[in-house]
This record gives sequence, structure tokens and C-alpha cells, in this order.
Amino acid sequence: MKGKISYLMFALLAMSSYIITFAQKTDSTLIAGHFGGAVSLTNNGISLIPNLTLGKPAVIFDMSVGKRKLSFEPQLRFACEGKPWTFIFWWRYKLLENERFRIIIGTHPALAFKTESFTADGNPKKLTIVRRYLAGEFYPSYNLTKSINTGIYYLYAFCLENDAIKNTNFLALRVNFSHIGLSGNYFLRFNPQIYFLKMDEMKGYYFTSAITLVRKNFPLTVSSMMSLPFNTFIHADKDFVWNVSVVYSFNKEYIERKILSM
Repeated sequence: MKGKISYLMFALLAMSSYIITFAQKTDSTLIAGHFGGAVSLTNNGISLIPNLTLGKPAVIFDMSVGKRKLSFEPQLRFACEGKPWTFIFWWRYKLLENERFRIIIGTHPALAFKTESFTADGNPKKLTIVRRYLAGEFYPSYNLTKSINTGIYYLYAFCLENDAIKNTNFLALRVNFSHIGLSGNYFLRFNPQIYFLKMDEMKGYYFTSAITLVRKNFPLTVSSMMSLPFNTFIHADKDFVWNVSVVYSFNKEYIERKILSM
């Protein structure tokens, strides 16, 4: 129990590391910013790299806070029994953005938790192992229409420990259909991608897609993701991976009062 509480305290401290303070009324300029987040409950936790899974139900906390081009976007993932899975602390920057074209770069430190069983003095024991990662991303994308977007996403991750895969390269071709109209106030989001994954010397090619049912002006959505390989030499517990998630999300804009020196 103490271990779970310490993990939670660490998570809360990390998520509160970026705090926006409003100044009192005075001579100021107004700068728009945003604060948003989501809580997801899923029957099978799927990683940022879709062929890697927790293999059991999970709850995921996402947050995004920032202004102008820079944002801090931590993601905290837990198994439903409360054990930590992964903590990812993204910093993202919009290098370029206009009506058609956008380039986002990002970096993060991450912690991945794994429970291993062993025997000591004839008694079964469990030990939580933490592996540390440093990663960076590059994501140029292009708006074909108001609701269709395509892009190339690249992620590189380096593990600081020597008892795990050291170098991970992830390259994906993505297409995002953000508004497929249904009857009434409902619509779908559809996000297929083909990706190449290299983990040290192991390589694989995969297809994955996500579909989300959305109701206008309603905070709850239902989504499903699936991933399967079509040519891979990377070992996995299951070739075909899928899940169903219920997501509660919110997004707010704010005005920060920036005090001007006299």
C-alpha cells in the first residue's frame, strides 16, 4: 500500500509541475492558452507502440497544458488494481503551423514498471522493476481537407538500463478521418496507420487502426483499437491485439494576464 501511495504522490507532483498563475487586475496583455485532459478506462492497455500491451484492464490519465506553441502533456497509466504501468512526461512544441501544414516535435522522459516474481527463503515474493527511457518524436502532417489529415510519425526511445531493449525506432504513416458523419449529433473518428518497428536488431511491419464514436458536445466517447502484424520477427504474447475504451475528456481555454513592468 505504501508503494502505491508513493507512486501516486510522484504522479501528482509531476502533473502539477506546470502551473499557470493568474495575476490580479492591472495593466496587462492577454495571452490565450489551454488546459485539457482525459481519463480512459479500457479492457486491455495498449502502449504508444500498439503491438506492446499490458494484457489486462487499465486506466489512463492524460493531461495537456500550455500556451502558444509549447505544451506539457503527461500520461500516467495504471493497471486497474492500482499498480503503475508507465509514466510518460511529454513536452511538445509546434515548430510550424498553418492552415495546411504542421510540424510537431517532442521529447519525454518515461518510467516503465514491471512486476517480477521470485522465491526467497522458500517464500514467493514480488518485486517491481522500473526502467527509465528517454525519447524524442517528429511529426509532420498535412490537412487534405477540413476532416482528413495525413502525416508521418517518427519516435526514437533509448533505455537507460542494460537488461532491456536499448534502442527502439518507430515509423508510422498515418491517415486521420476526424469527422465521419452519422445520423443526428453522432459522428466517427477513424485513424488507421501502417508502421515499421525496430527494437535493437528485431524488425517488424504492422497495421493498426482506431475508431471512435463521438456525440457532439458530450464529454464521453467510446473507442476501439486493433493491431496486427503482416511481417515481423519481434516476439509478442499475441499477434492480434485489440481493446475497447470509454473516455471522459475535457478541454478549456484560458486567458493569462501577463503583468507589464512600469
